[in-house]
Amino acid sequence: MWLKDSSIGRKFVMSISGLALVFFLLFHGCMNLAVVFSEEAYNTICRLLGANWYALVGTLGLAFLVLVHFSYAIYLTIQNRAARGNDRYAVTGKKEGVEWESENMLVLGIIVIGFLVLHLYNFWFRMQLAEITHGATAGAFDPQDGASYVIALFTTPVSGQIYCVLYLIWLCALWFHLRHGVWSALHTIGWNNLVWMKRIKVIGVIVASLAVAPFAIVVLYYLGMGIAML
Repeated sequence: MWLKDSSIGRKFVMSISGLALVFFLLFHGCMNLAVVFSEEAYNTICRLLGANWYALVGTLGLAFLVLVHFSYAIYLTIQNRAARGNDRYAVTGKKEGVEWESENMLVLGIIVIGFLVLHLYNFWFRMQLAEITHGATAGAFDPQDGASYVIALFTTPVSGQIYCVLYLIWLCALWFHLRHGVWSALHTIGWNNLVWMKRIKVIGVIVASLAVAPFAIVVLYYLGMGIAML
């Protein structure tokens, strides 16, 4: 099958799955940003996207996209290393015009996935799954009162500040991953002529910034609040 057996097909699948995940991040970031302006609005969103059937279907779809994207990334990396053979051990300088993140996309991806596990524990495990299991995994928090949980997680003295720093590290890695990933995906699907080459690099920067900024604003907002409480 072309999408599985050819290098171009695998890159195409990786590009489409990556772009789909970017669209989710844009939506999810806007949703999270609501907590800074209105706790009631955020809790309403939590109720709409809790254990409802459409939210569960969306969660399964996202899990599938992450699995496909990461699996193809690992496979393509192994394939590229095998193709280079012993040349990969040669000591060479930085290639002209090659950005740092383009040579470290797998490493950035592993960092993103690693922190994603923490994020899933903090929010999916203790919110959506807690609602599905009628509070069994929620701890002391009401799964539908997400705002109180977010505030407590990020403002509790010491542990809250540690979480904020960890999330900011994650968001930095995510930004670099997205900046190159969006450009690479658009390049793969055909926007690779001389006119659009520089434009899609700019688009990559803009999209990465728009995807990461809402999350960073929330973290920085509560980091400041937590520090003020010390």
